[in-house]
Amino acid sequence: MSAISLEQVTVRVPTHDGDLLVLHETSLSLTEQRIALVGPNGSGKSTLARLLNGLVTPSTGRVLVDDLDVRRSGREVRRRVGFMFTDPAAQLVMPTAREDVALSLRRTHPDKADRLAAADKVLADFGLDGFGDRSVHGLSGGERQLLALAGVLATEPSVLVADEPTTLLDLGNSRRIGDLLLSLPQQLVLVTHDLDLAARCDRALLVRHGRVEQDGAADDVVSHYRATA
Repeated sequence: MSAISLEQVTVRVPTHDGDLLVLHETSLSLTEQRIALVGPNGSGKSTLARLLNGLVTPSTGRVLVDDLDVRRSGREVRRRVGFMFTDPAAQLVMPTAREDVALSLRRTHPDKADRLAAADKVLADFGLDGFGDRSVHGLSGGERQLLALAGVLATEPSVLVADEPTTLLDLGNSRRIGDLLLSLPQQLVLVTHDLDLAARCDRALLVRHGRVEQDGAADDVVSHYRATA
């Protein structure tokens, strides 16, 4: 289990009226296996999640993953912390499913033939056996999200940050992806509006107005959010 901590972190973004504080000073230690971030749109939960692998840089304070400063050791941290976007189109960049997974395997499989064979195995592991030559643009929404997840996990990160991964999916695929995420051996930080899914995590943080308003057992935090939304 990775040790993730935020030490007096704030995030400001420039606007035409001056800097906007989108995350107030936050200190956290994230050690549980499955952690949900919930809250309304624009609350700062995605900003908080993106701090964990350097997609967002803190304005003050520091973020540590296994004692590595994300700002100073970004490349090494990103090998440990994979990131899954809401829309798989943001990370599916190659023409076919096999090529897209193979792109993630360049560092660990320098030989092309070996890399493509490894990509086919990854696809099979995620229920996409035989999809290697399929165009990424011809896949269904659920299949694209599975492929995006396969590409991220092919690099064997110890932490997966998933930013609203079920938002664009229908009910069946939402359940399929949600069940898969919660079954992973990786430590999971899950940003979600699916409160039933969030309640199945070990811990939840309720983020509102750029602050962590509630932090505790997932059931308790989700119940509080439902009652106060």
